[in-house]
Amino acid sequence: MFGSYEFDWSSIPGSLNFLGQGLMVSLEITALAIVAGIVWGTLLAMARLSSIKPLAWAAAGYVNLFRAIPLVMVLLWFFLIVPKFLESFLGLPPGSDVRLASAMIGFALFESAYYAEIIRAGIQSVPKGQLAAAHALGMSYPQAMLHVVLPQAFRNMVPLLLTQAIILFQDTSLVYVSALADFFGAAYKVGDRDGRLVELVLFAGAVYFVLCFAASQAVRHFQKRLQGA
Repeated sequence: MFGSYEFDWSSIPGSLNFLGQGLMVSLEITALAIVAGIVWGTLLAMARLSSIKPLAWAAAGYVNLFRAIPLVMVLLWFFLIVPKFLESFLGLPPGSDVRLASAMIGFALFESAYYAEIIRAGIQSVPKGQLAAAHALGMSYPQAMLHVVLPQAFRNMVPLLLTQAIILFQDTSLVYVSALADFFGAAYKVGDRDGRLVELVLFAGAVYFVLCFAASQAVRHFQKRLQGA
């Protein structure tokens, strides 16, 4: 396929600053989606385990809805809906660039459905006797969850949460559908501008591989330490 193709990587050195800015955008989206996803996912997980049936059904409906829809479609929805909402709610002038906010909201709400399932499994992995013992000490259900169950659950599911964070970072490449200059979007723009799309896409893939492989190895090392503790 590339037998007669002459690679030219000269576009990359002069574009490193722009590419670095794109990488920061990807990391910002990842960080916010992780924090918001874990917080909202924890609430969803507790709601799914609740004895209040309407609450459990609503949480299950939310989780199943977002887990059944492609992420790229969710991002497109939020790219079309969120700007109009923010313009009317915050009084922003029409045409304001809220692509980053749209991507962050879309990722946070989407990822929370996956984090909810991880956290629900983590909560269920804690022996029920722990909750009973907390009640015996006079703790309310929220206090028992916050001080007894959740700390143990999060310790059990840290490797899974970190692995999901790596997947989330990879998925940020999909924000190109909103023309946002994340890392992949920045690489694509440089390649398209200089007529070196193959080189820039290969370079972007190499960077994603190095970062994600290093993070995966770190998670594996951390998991072994937890198992040995």
